[in-house]
Amino acid sequence: MTATQRPDDKAVVPDPELAEAARVATAFHPAGTHLRCRAFGSGNINRTYLVEPEAESAPAFLLQSLNTRVFRAPERVSANIRALLGHLGQRLASDMPAGLSRWELPHVLPTGEGADHVRGEDGAWWRAQRFIPGTMTVDLVTDAVVAREVGRGLGAFHALVADLPVAELADTLPGFHVTPGYLARFDAVLAEAPPGTDDPDAAWCLAFVEANRDWATMLEDALEAGRLVPRIIHGDPKVNNILLDSRTGEAVAMIDLDTVKPGLLHYDLGDCLRSSCNPAGEEPEDLGAVSFDLDLARAVLEGYMATAGAVLGPDDLELIPGSARLLPFELGLRFLTDHLEGDTYFRVAHRGQNLRRALVQFKLAEQAAARHDALADIVRSLA
Repeated sequence: MTATQRPDDKAVVPDPELAEAARVATAFHPAGTHLRCRAFGSGNINRTYLVEPEAESAPAFLLQSLNTRVFRAPERVSANIRALLGHLGQRLASDMPAGLSRWELPHVLPTGEGADHVRGEDGAWWRAQRFIPGTMTVDLVTDAVVAREVGRGLGAFHALVADLPVAELADTLPGFHVTPGYLARFDAVLAEAPPGTDDPDAAWCLAFVEANRDWATMLEDALEAGRLVPRIIHGDPKVNNILLDSRTGEAVAMIDLDTVKPGLLHYDLGDCLRSSCNPAGEEPEDLGAVSFDLDLARAVLEGYMATAGAVLGPDDLELIPGSARLLPFELGLRFLTDHLEGDTYFRVAHRGQNLRRALVQFKLAEQAAARHDALADIVRSLA
């Protein structure tokens, strides 16, 4: 939900924000060192900057202002990240998961006084993290080689945290990735602010929700029935949150750990497939270009199973195809709800952008549903 490891040279940041970032950055670096600070990445929630000390021997780092409207308990987010990175460090020191030769951690950097954050003049919660050099991200997956590495990266993460007790991490985002909750919120908002009947896109989206609401509880029903159990999830495993080695193309890290929390692995798997298997991207000009690519899905699952296959049981495997349909439905529902509320959560450049985003996700969910049986065959062949 935050930034990728890629500079955003076109970003336009108001001078007050950049000036505040530059001021805060000095807390994480020895006094007297000149720092260059610039906007970084394309995150929709947090403000992120790349800080580059002018001294060649000093490493660059990422500086980020956590969005406390979304993360209302930033101290718990920080505690989760500390616990997670501590666990990962111990695992990597003794037992590298199968299929991995390298895995990097985005360590949190302390201030000169040993704190893990700084409070800004406006009350913002600032923290610094290690910048991992020699890596890259992608926003779109268009070939199986990259798709396989994306899956391998998520699988490596799940394998590494498989023995981390869920009780050791706080649920910093209650209701996040609980699809029935988003559906209930949508119903409440729709009752208060019904859209105009003359908008065909809104009408199509509303009809799609009604036609598909009955299976929106599939994962929560499986949890209640004991078929699934809560585990540690990343929470936002879209393709540009997985770092690839710039030279080899291999997955070497997962970043943006703010959303790490107890949850169901299938929300991660479904979101990864949603993000990876639509070569048209999340905001294509042509809705007809939206597709759920089975070749890319196979590659993602090949990579995932190579590193995390051992953590999945028969029920886990059976529910993967439905998750690939559920997660674009869930995100589309969130976009549509935000549109009905007047675009209060997701950043938009113009009115109607969230409605268009919802259309894309619902079209993708429709495509994934049509490929459910074929995807089930792929899962069985890999298992």
